[in-house]
Amino acid sequence: MNQEFTDKRTTLLLENHLLNSGILGREVCVDMYLPKNRVNNGRIRLLLFNDGQLLRTMSLEAILNDLYRKGKLVQVLIAGIFAGPLRRQEYGTAGILDFAGRGNRSKLYTCFILEELLPFICGTYGISRFAEKAFAGFSLGGLSALDIVWNNPREFSKAGVFSGSLWWRTRDLGHGYVESVDRIMHNRIRAGTFVPGLKFFFECGTEDEQMDRNGHGRIDSVNDTEDLIGELEAKGYRQPQDIRYVLVHGGMHHEITWASVLPDFLVWGWGRNKPSSRGGQKMD
Repeated sequence: MNQEFTDKRTTLLLENHLLNSGILGREVCVDMYLPKNRVNNGRIRLLLFNDGQLLRTMSLEAILNDLYRKGKLVQVLIAGIFAGPLRRQEYGTAGILDFAGRGNRSKLYTCFILEELLPFICGTYGISRFAEKAFAGFSLGGLSALDIVWNNPREFSKAGVFSGSLWWRTRDLGHGYVESVDRIMHNRIRAGTFVPGLKFFFECGTEDEQMDRNGHGRIDSVNDTEDLIGELEAKGYRQPQDIRYVLVHGGMHHEITWASVLPDFLVWGWGRNKPSSRGGQKMD
């Protein structure tokens, strides 16, 4: 099913595919957002999104056309990967389950991305290599994207995390939970090594949730996001060169907030004339 969006500068082609995954044992729906007159092999970029079904309600095609029309964006091929019925098992941290046993198919999902989806995209569009590859997602999909990028720095160079489920933990609250040791992604970064060239984008809303488990006066999602940025900085990554953090005042755990930040994310990663970053920007 193809749909075209045309203006004076660019025509965006939206294609939908059903990929039969032997690794996941199910069909995977993927929306492909394609600049119609694509640049030559080796120059186009690839951006994957978990929870790709949300990109339709977030009007990604209109956002892309506006950025292309204004000359703000280099060409990027975007794949929106629809979540399946076992989303809480396929997303997560590969090889480490959370306290409730969730994420037990996250290793398989990583294998699907690397061994089935990427070859499918390259084969379908006749692309031998990409200038770079990035992965982004929302909520639990953001945690999954970050985990896949961190574990596969030879494949991916950028991660985008919108309201990421960075609370993902090995022990639940009230069952011996210790914040400094039980958050899985924080531990994974702490135990990892610095890889030059990796870039990270984080978005969080001040109204993402209401919980403040440690009573520090910040909701958990903000606390977890800022603590994870601290772990990256301890590894040697810097703001604003390597990390961009957007805190949306009044922002919620919802597509409306995420859509409002998508242009910033796209220009941050693939802008023609990137504005100077300012680190922890606040948006009203």
